[in-house]
Amino acid sequence: MTDSAVPDSPTTATNLGFGVDVGGSGIKGGIVDLDTGALVGERFKVLTPKPATPNAVAGGVAEVVAHFDWAGPVGITLPGVITDGVMRTAANIDPAWIGTDVYALFSEMMGGRQVSVLNDADAAGMAEDACGAGKGVSGVVMLLTFGTGIGSAILINGTLVPNTELGHLIVGKKEAEHQASSRIKEEKGWSYEKWTEKVSIVLKEYEALFWPKLFIAGGGISRKSDKWIPLLTNSTPVVPATLLNTAGIVGAAMAVNQGLRA
Repeated sequence: MTDSAVPDSPTTATNLGFGVDVGGSGIKGGIVDLDTGALVGERFKVLTPKPATPNAVAGGVAEVVAHFDWAGPVGITLPGVITDGVMRTAANIDPAWIGTDVYALFSEMMGGRQVSVLNDADAAGMAEDACGAGKGVSGVVMLLTFGTGIGSAILINGTLVPNTELGHLIVGKKEAEHQASSRIKEEKGWSYEKWTEKVSIVLKEYEALFWPKLFIAGGGISRKSDKWIPLLTNSTPVVPATLLNTAGIVGAAMAVNQGLRA
């Protein structure tokens, strides 16, 4: 299944990369202008296989790459923690991923080409910091995605601190994402006013630990940022993410271009 086709319009961009963003429902990819963070043409998407085992997902990634006749390096995001090239957790994909050597898997599936594989929130953070809402901001920038949980990415002057998983930080007596994710808002039927009380508490804890210059709010609820960001009471500025559903693709392309290896 696709949500777009490869465009036949030419581009003048010369610094190009390729990223693939693996999610619980879809595997999306595209060619990225690394100078601007814009997609060159439309993205291409296939459904995430069920079950989302390593070999099945790698096949979907290869299908996306082949759709564009892309022969160069490929950056790939996965919904989990990756250290030393090994998947340590598996969120919204099959538990068989845990312990998988992701570099061996994807390199073999795509003919031995260069790949970079990283956490999906980290990729989105890289993209937003370089080309989106965090562009031009020095110091510590934090991306937080409010959804089923709270994804996080920390960048210090453009350098990623990988696998932070701050949604699991205990704030008060609960994990942050168990009191301030958008899922909790929906389950509890909270108003924006009630929910932002909880979000503010979490952000204040992050401020006390990391002293960021900027929070970037991502996730689906960021599209309604005008309804809730003005209600926050923490000190650090909070702005909505601007790249939205292309951030993972862009960040993945940036990662392989930089030779990043988780």
